[in-house]
Amino acid sequence: MKTVFLTVGLIILSACNSGAPTYITAASAPNPVISVSATAMSTQAPDRASVSAGVVTQGKTAGEAMQSNANKMSDVFEALKTAGIAEANIQTSQLSLSPRYDYQDRRAPRIVGYEARNTVSAKTDDLAGVGPMLDALVTAGVNTINGVQFSIKDPKAARDKARPQAIQKAREKAQNMASAAGVSLGKLQSLSEAGGAFRPPQPVFARAAALEADVATPIAAGEQTLSVTVNMTYAIVE
Repeated sequence: MKTVFLTVGLIILSACNSGAPTYITAASAPNPVISVSATAMSTQAPDRASVSAGVVTQGKTAGEAMQSNANKMSDVFEALKTAGIAEANIQTSQLSLSPRYDYQDRRAPRIVGYEARNTVSAKTDDLAGVGPMLDALVTAGVNTINGVQFSIKDPKAARDKARPQAIQKAREKAQNMASAAGVSLGKLQSLSEAGGAFRPPQPVFARAAALEADVATPIAAGEQTLSVTVNMTYAIVE
């Protein structure tokens, strides 16, 4: 007969459904426990979009570049208001003016003009109107589109859906660990939740193709995935 000795100390077992380790404290601890972590995910359609777009202009002088930019950006702001975007949801995110240099003929660089950039971010809850809004912005003078980001205004519902699943997975893991170690699962000692994380979709839009076909730029919002991780500690009943 083989005699198996369990070294008194800390046994670390790899979690089945989470990257976090599972801990079982042995008899040396005054209150032996099993600590586990588990993660569950929930998907939800986004209900808000944020568009970042701007105007880049050039001129022989700094004033010429800035004035040209200001004229076009005025039209851009009007296009946003026409699209129903509230002023509180429109924000300038970048404004810059820089010289343009000529580096030819291995001579010291010389200024040949100036470039002005003005970027604005706009938020909207009308996801179906994002494509037409982008088209209107381009018509108004926008020549730079930095991207479209989708988000969930209130992710509570998604978290509430994922949380019970994470707790159930953690409890099942603890039970499996206890059974494998030859002990019984006792009362829950602690329960905590780590911050949820989003996995945002990448919006798809085809600017050139849309203009050629004279239709609104297609935008796909997709779904966002939110994860909830819980940490649970159970007492061990021997």
